[in-house]
Amino acid sequence: MNIWQKRAPGVLLCLAVALLAWFLVELAPALEIVGSAVLAILFGMVLCAVMKNKDKVKDGVAFTSKKVLQYAVILLGFGLNLRKIGEVGLTSLPIILSTIATSLIVAFLMSRALHMPGKIATLIGVGSSICGGSAIAATAPVIEADDEEIAQSISVIFLFNVAAALLFPTLGGLLGLGNEGFGLFAGTAVNDTSSVTAAAPAWGGMHPGANTLDTATIVKLTRTLAIIPITLALALRRTARARRAGGAGEGSFSLRRVFPFFLLFFMLASLITTGASLAGVDAAAFAPFKELSKFFIIMAMAAIGLNTDLIKLVRTGGRPILMGLCCWAAITAVSLGMQYALGLW
Repeated sequence: MNIWQKRAPGVLLCLAVALLAWFLVELAPALEIVGSAVLAILFGMVLCAVMKNKDKVKDGVAFTSKKVLQYAVILLGFGLNLRKIGEVGLTSLPIILSTIATSLIVAFLMSRALHMPGKIATLIGVGSSICGGSAIAATAPVIEADDEEIAQSISVIFLFNVAAALLFPTLGGLLGLGNEGFGLFAGTAVNDTSSVTAAAPAWGGMHPGANTLDTATIVKLTRTLAIIPITLALALRRTARARRAGGAGEGSFSLRRVFPFFLLFFMLASLITTGASLAGVDAAAFAPFKELSKFFIIMAMAAIGLNTDLIKLVRTGGRPILMGLCCWAAITAVSLGMQYALGLW
């Protein structure tokens, strides 16, 4: 039996779970606030709890949770037009940098205070500060996080995504934010792109004529670019640790093994999209790649669910949730405070 025959059952199972999650959200748009990726994790966890012969799908599930996740990140680059981000996103850059730095610092301090594993703290920190599941997807292979750590981090991010989508439009109204201000707030303080696209239309429903979705989305995409320097920094840190650990026996160290080369393809995809836009190519030409990226993430989340012990996850979830809450609250406060300090509110 060749390697692809061994992987096929697991990959097909992940595909089936992903299709189920995707179709459910398509059939019931109210589930959009939860998202297909979170549903896929939940379905995968349930299957993990009841499946008898897991060895048959083990290789394919592992391939999907690692390699398909990396392919999803590469395709994500086709959704980033660097020119458009430069035109609109630069206004929000001081707020974005402040919120990212705040989340990472809070995650680091909380990990020390709560004695949490460093990998979970890193995933929650980057997930809160950059772009939720996509940032976790990009960072997890770099720090070699296991499926349980990824699932736990995604679950924490999901919890505060839902809270933000439900609460932020009302909070923005109570604080007297304008349409542009709420777009900046949603784009810099909501964890995941899907929740940004839920919060902004909710604001529009409360303020007829407001066009906050475009502003919020572009600000969010600008935040997404932080995936590149942060994951590269984590890779270099891991490289330095591996060299120190190798000592005189540096022959055991492999830069190719630890460097996230898939991020170079992510950057290339972004440059292709930007160049095509400058040449007059319609952005719709890249829509299939963006959709395929989203679906690959759903497949990978299904695989992660299939590798996750649900009972253990619930039993150990208290500290990660507290960390996620602190990161979320700090980002919210800094986003609003920076708008006020810069005279944008």
